Amino acid sequence: MNKLITAIKVKNLNFYYNTQKILEGISIDIYQSKVTAIIGPSGCGKTTFLKCLNRMIDLEGDVKVEGRVEFFNQNIYERRINLNRLRRQVSMVLPKPNLFPMSVYDNVAYGVKLVGWRPKTELDGIVESAIKDADLWDEVKNKLYKSALELSGGQQQRLCIARSLAVKPKILLMDEPCFGLDPVASMKVESLIQSLRLRSDLTMVFISHNLQQVTRISDFTAFFQSNENRIGQMVEFGITKKIFSNPCDSRTRDYVLTRLN
Repeated sequence: MNKLITAIKVKNLNFYYNTQKILEGISIDIYQSKVTAIIGPSGCGKTTFLKCLNRMIDLEGDVKVEGRVEFFNQNIYERRINLNRLRRQVSMVLPKPNLFPMSVYDNVAYGVKLVGWRPKTELDGIVESAIKDADLWDEVKNKLYKSALELSGGQQQRLCIARSLAVKPKILLMDEPCFGLDPVASMKVESLIQSLRLRSDLTMVFISHNLQQVTRISDFTAFFQSNENRIGQMVEFGITKKIFSNPCDSRTRDYVLTRLN
């Protein structure tokens, strides 16, 4: 394996919502140009952890974060951090498509326009490229100026990915990107992730309850579980093949065997 470069380094992360501790002692390196999966039972803090990586968690009220989250060596919880820039560089796709009530074109162009003015021809090229990168162009090229809400659920999710790709993020966070999709639509999203993993300029982190999917598309896997106090912890992290074939922790082995059988 080539030398791994750390894109995000998490050091002893604790997270509180109001006064309740939700996550405890999370330390993990997320490697550049690799796909990292986060698995674990519902309620163990996987989504909360993902939102801590680009400070989307700040939008959820009275929260407190302890420890460090470094994005290419910069602590993202420093006071002077530019949150808009951070969230462009560390973009997030939610479980359910969260499109705006506007056209396909305007949805993809939205984030690009927020950054600054672009000539129409340049913007057209960015939108087309992002939609092609999301493997959606042939399906929507004749619907660019129709409402994005008219698309199917799977198409809407890929359009959300296109919208994220349009601003050229370094990290793409995906919280259960196949949630609620039928098997055909799920396979299209999975195939898209497979194609994106070939890009050296993009690092991906995703949550999934489909362990077969995790084995197919991730390079590394982190297993989260709540302790006896219902506080989420990372039990184990490693190369996906090892996590599934020879985990170090019996809790990981029990979870994987239960979910795969």
